[in-house]
Amino acid sequence: MHPTRILSPRTARDRAGSAEAWTGLPGGLPQPVYELASDGAIADAELVRLTLSGKDDAFAALVARYQKRAFWIAFHVVGRVEDARDISQDAFVRLYRSLARYDFARSFYTWFYRIVMNLAIDLVRKQKTARARSLEDHVTTLADERADEAFRPVERKEERDLVWAVLDKLDAKFRAVLVMRDIHGLTCREIAPILKVTHATARWRLHRGRQIFRAHWVKQAEGAGE
Repeated sequence: MHPTRILSPRTARDRAGSAEAWTGLPGGLPQPVYELASDGAIADAELVRLTLSGKDDAFAALVARYQKRAFWIAFHVVGRVEDARDISQDAFVRLYRSLARYDFARSFYTWFYRIVMNLAIDLVRKQKTARARSLEDHVTTLADERADEAFRPVERKEERDLVWAVLDKLDAKFRAVLVMRDIHGLTCREIAPILKVTHATARWRLHRGRQIFRAHWVKQAEGAGE
């Protein structure tokens, strides 16, 4: 076995069968909500303004835009469907309560991503043994660092289980950066403001997280082969 890395977002979406599994709007939306959520000319910040002005459909449109994304962000950190659902629901509650403090000069996505990630990281810290028990096709190998694009899928269930067993051993701060970089494809410059750290710190955590992952991976893989 070789050290591993998590699939790029495009590859993971392809394995899921459709990009809609990650982003797209959920079905069954009321027509006014669908029209707001699907209108690319209406920015997220405008939906925030409309919500603050009392238009309930605007917040429902925000939820529709980010519902699937929030779930997958959380799932790739905590590794359990039930926990990811709880986190995404809690994230929208916190979002609604804090909309009045939104800084319109900043990216809504970065702000919301931070809310979801903080909730996910908090849960990981409380539940060190959290592991993925479903949707295993979204767990993949971690390859060496020669190229971020040089990813290959984990083909055997035992390897996927081993990946999650190793990820569970990482401190939440390292696991979060690995998830954001290697699953969601964010750059370290995008990750830094989400975690409220410097760009250099984000880069160091990514580098150190991969080192720790490889060390655990080799140790656990060798143990599994005995």
